[in-house]
Amino acid sequence: MPIQIVFETHSTTVDNEQGSATGWLPGRLSARGRVQAEELGIRRADDGIAAVFCSDLARSIETADIAFAGAGHPILLDWRLRECDYGQLNGSPAQEMHSHRADHIDAAYPDGESWRQAIARVVGFLDDLPSRWSGQRILVIGHVATRWGFDHALAGVPLEDLVAAEFAWQPGWEYELQ
Repeated sequence: MPIQIVFETHSTTVDNEQGSATGWLPGRLSARGRVQAEELGIRRADDGIAAVFCSDLARSIETADIAFAGAGHPILLDWRLRECDYGQLNGSPAQEMHSHRADHIDAAYPDGESWRQAIARVVGFLDDLPSRWSGQRILVIGHVATRWGFDHALAGVPLEDLVAAEFAWQPGWEYELQ
C-alpha cells in the first residue's frame, strides 16, 4: 500500500534571517520561526499523521518539538534527512553558496558532500519506509536537500532542474511512495 508523505521545511532560523547557509551546523529558530512552528502544528493537527520524521539537526528538532508538543505523534530523528553538507562552507553567506550550487551536483563541497550524495541519503530513507509505514500518512521535517530528494525520487524531477530553481516556501508538499 502507498505511503502518503507530507513534507515541511524546518521553520525560519536566525541563520536564515542573517543570510547564512547553515548546512550541517545545528542552527536555531528565530522568534518568527517559533511562531511558524506553532502554525505548522495547528495546520497538521487533524491531518491523519501516524508519525513525524525529522532531520537530526537542531533547527528541525526544535520545529518538530514546538509543532507537535503533546500531540502524541512519535517524533523519529533520522540523520539522512539532513541538509547538504557544505563542509568547510557550512555557515557561509547563503547568496554566495546558492550561486554555485550547480558546481556541486556531483563534486563535493570541500570536506563535505555533493548534492547527488545528499539526495542518495534521502532515497535511502525512502527505501526503508515501507517496512513499517506502508499504507500510512507520515510527516517529514527537513531541509532543501530533503525536498529535492523527494522531488527527484518520487516526482522524477532532474537534479539539475532542482539545483537551478529558486527556493519558494509553501505550507507543505505532498508525495506518494508506492
